[in-house]
Amino acid sequence: MQTVAAAEFTTSDGARLRLIDEGPADAPVTAVFVHGWTLSKHTWDRVAAGLPAASGHNVRTLRFDLRGHGGSTPAAPGEATIRRCADDLAELLAERVPEGPIVLAGHSMGGMTIMALAEQHPEIFDRVRGIALVATSSGNLAAPSFRLPKPGADVFNAGERLLRRYLASSKGERVSPASGWLRPGVRWLLFGKAPKADDVAATASWLAGCHPVNMAGYRESLAVHERLGALERLRGIPTMIFAGGSDRLTPPDHAERIAEALPDARYYLYPGAGHMLPLERTDEITTRLAGLL
Repeated sequence: MQTVAAAEFTTSDGARLRLIDEGPADAPVTAVFVHGWTLSKHTWDRVAAGLPAASGHNVRTLRFDLRGHGGSTPAAPGEATIRRCADDLAELLAERVPEGPIVLAGHSMGGMTIMALAEQHPEIFDRVRGIALVATSSGNLAAPSFRLPKPGADVFNAGERLLRRYLASSKGERVSPASGWLRPGVRWLLFGKAPKADDVAATASWLAGCHPVNMAGYRESLAVHERLGALERLRGIPTMIFAGGSDRLTPPDHAERIAEALPDARYYLYPGAGHMLPLERTDEITTRLAGLL
């Protein structure tokens, strides 16, 4: 029996996380999706919707908004971190998927959250049957290159640090989705060649919905994210690594570093695609992920 539930999960410290739980409760496997920094659970909507048909099996899917994102409550001071996201994911699994096989899929900071989960809650991986790491990184994010020459990257990073300080000192006023710079900026930074206008607009709306103080806090956490060693816990679990050839935030060398640490993983590179692979390469990601199920 197919069930669809938009619900809320309350963590041990009182944070309320909005989630979508779809599919039969007795499905043989549950696919759990984790979205990226400044984004939303809806990043994964099309992939989650296509999985049952692509896999030929009953599949339960679970996706949720991280603290400070989408419909979830803002993170308290000091809690907008990848470490806290991993703890939230562990609590969510214990409550909503306490037993049975699971497949984990993480995009960008969502992939980093899965790495932190392996570091902080390794016992969970005893029942993980597959992992998808999409446009993500194991570290070295303090000063990204944005695929620019070094002088240009230095200027961009300096401006980003100023913006981060401004956001950290703000009173929670979110960016307006109608801001003139938002869609062009999102298109340049997050997408590859010829993105769909609706995808750019949706991504801009998700970014506008991210709590600004949390946005700055998570950026600080991204800068200190170094979890190459945590990948050791993923060895022996079927893992797929996806990268966009034109990704400005986590270029292919980040995926290659993960692939070197996980030599049995399958690595898929999509030339021309950017950072938003769940939108830019929906069919390919869905088909590959279905293979894990």
